[in-house]
Amino acid sequence: MPARARPLSPHLQIYRWQIGNTLSILHRLTGLALSAGFLALIYWLVALAGGRGRYAAAMALLGGPPGAILAAGFGLAFFYHLLNGVRHLAWDLGYGFGRRERRASAWIVLAGALVLTMLAGALSAHFAHR
Repeated sequence: MPARARPLSPHLQIYRWQIGNTLSILHRLTGLALSAGFLALIYWLVALAGGRGRYAAAMALLGGPPGAILAAGFGLAFFYHLLNGVRHLAWDLGYGFGRRERRASAWIVLAGALVLTMLAGALSAHFAHR
């Protein structure tokens, strides 16, 4: 005689991973990344005010490819957090609760964060070479 199937908890029967779950987790993670990034910005500003020697040391640490990767990550975190915050503000005002609107706004936030990060990087590179 086969064993009787044990019942599952209701959340295991109906739960599906959705883009909204991912964006909620990313919003929290980008908040943490922004906090760390602002600490790096404060370090750079203090080094800038500390004179040539301290500024050179800070640029040795923050400059080059690792610094560019960190700056790009900080920019992506900033723009994602900003756009997702605007999305939440729209929800607070009672807009965008439909299933299609939630999914569309999620993809707009992701695409917008990528585009704005690339645009900021291009502008930064343009002005750095002047």
